Amino acid sequence: MGAREGSLEAPTRHPLDWKNPEFYDEGAAFQELERIFDICHGCRRCVSLCGSFPTLFDLVDEGKTGEVDGVDKQDYWKVVDQCYLCDLCYMTKCPYVPPHQWNLDFPHTMLRAKAIKHRKGEVKAAERFLASTDTHGSFAGIPVVVQVANAANHSSLGRAALEKVLNVDRTAWLPDLATRKFRSGAAPSADHPVRDGAKTPGKVAVYATCYVNYNEPGIGHDLLKILDHNAVPYLLVEKEKCCGMPKLELGDLDGVDALKQVNIPVLARYAREGYAILSAVPSCTLMFKQELPLMYPHDEDVQLVKEAMWDPFEYLTQRRRDGLLRTDFSKPLGKVSYHTPCHGRVQNIGKRTEELLKSIPGTQVATHERCSGHAGTYGVKKGYHAMAMKIGKPLFKKMADHPAGGAPDVISSDCPLGGHHIAQGFERNGLGTPALKHPLSLVREAYGLE
Repeated sequence: MGAREGSLEAPTRHPLDWKNPEFYDEGAAFQELERIFDICHGCRRCVSLCGSFPTLFDLVDEGKTGEVDGVDKQDYWKVVDQCYLCDLCYMTKCPYVPPHQWNLDFPHTMLRAKAIKHRKGEVKAAERFLASTDTHGSFAGIPVVVQVANAANHSSLGRAALEKVLNVDRTAWLPDLATRKFRSGAAPSADHPVRDGAKTPGKVAVYATCYVNYNEPGIGHDLLKILDHNAVPYLLVEKEKCCGMPKLELGDLDGVDALKQVNIPVLARYAREGYAILSAVPSCTLMFKQELPLMYPHDEDVQLVKEAMWDPFEYLTQRRRDGLLRTDFSKPLGKVSYHTPCHGRVQNIGKRTEELLKSIPGTQVATHERCSGHAGTYGVKKGYHAMAMKIGKPLFKKMADHPAGGAPDVISSDCPLGGHHIAQGFERNGLGTPALKHPLSLVREAYGLE
C-alpha cells in the first residue's frame, strides 16, 4: 500500500462538487464506489464502526471472486443505505484520506450515491417526511394536537399505525412534542455588559434547533440559565429553519440548499455583529461548521457563520480559559457516564464537555467515545433499528460499569436523541435505569439554578 504524502498532516476535506452535473452521473459514481470499496476491502480497519463496512466485506467474501469485482453493482446500494454520515471513518480511522494520494472520502462518496438515489425519485415519501423536521415539529405547542400525538406515541395501536405509514419501528424510542415551543417561551437576557474574552465574543445568539424547539425545550432553557448566571447577554436568532442535516442524510441536496437560503443570511448578520452563535445539538452545529462550508466554499456568508458557530461547551470552556466563567458550583453530580457523540467528535474541538463536567467538585466523569448507533432517523426506522441497537450495545455495556465503582448515577450525551437511544439500550439489556440528563442540564443543576 502506498504511503501517505505528508503523513503528519491532519485530514483535509475537499469541497463537495454537488452542482457539477457529473456528480449525479451514476456510472461515474459507481466507478468511484468500486475504487473506494476495493481500498476498504484491503484494509478493513473500519469494520466495527457501522453497518456499511460489515455489509461490504460480507458481499466481497461471499462473491464469486472474493474481491470487489465479484460484487453485483446493484448490491452497492446495500452499503450506501447503511451509512448515516457519522464521519468517524474519515476523521478517526481511515489512513487514506487526503492528503494521501488515494484521496479516500467514504462519507462524501456515500452522500454522492444518496444524492443520485434521491434525484432518481427512489427515496420514499415516508423518509422524506421524517427528514422534514419543521413540518412535523410545527404541531408542537398546539394543545389538542400535542395531546393526541403524544398519546399515540405511547400506545401500541398508535405505534403500529406509525410503523405502517412511516416505517418507524414500533419499539424505537420517539420524542414527544413539546406543549410549548422553546422559541415561544424564551426571551432575550436581562441587560449585561458585554465582556469579550481573549477568544470568546461576550454576547451570544442562540440557534434553537428543531429538536430543542419542538421536543425538549428544557435543554434550551438550561443553556439560557447558564449564560445568564455567567452574565453573558444573549438573544434568540430572529428567524430560523432546520439546519438541513436530516435532508443531507437522505441526499436531498436541493432541500439543504433551500434551508441554507433562509438560515445563512440571518446567521451571517449575527456573525458580522460579533455574536457567538450557539447550537445545542451537535449535528446542527456540524452542519454549519463543516457540511455547508464544503457545499459552498466560496460563499462569504457561509464561511462567516462557520467561524461564528460554537458548540455550547466549546464556548463555555473557552470562557473559563478566558477567566470569565463562574465556578461557584454548589451541587456535586456523582458518577456520570458521559457519551461523546460522533458529530461532536468530528468538530475537532477536543473533549470540551468532559472538561467542564470534570471541573465540578464531587463529580466523577467517565467518558465514552463509541457510536451510540442512533444516527438521526436511521435508528428509528423499521429496517435499521435492530442494527442501531446492535451497534450501540458495546457502548451501553461500557457506560453501565462506572470506573468509580458500580453503576453510574446519571448517563448523559450532548446528542439528545443519542442519549435516549442509550437509555433504551440500558433498559433492553438489563443494565439498570440511571437518570438520563443532558450535559447542559447537569451544569445548570451543579450551579444550583432552578
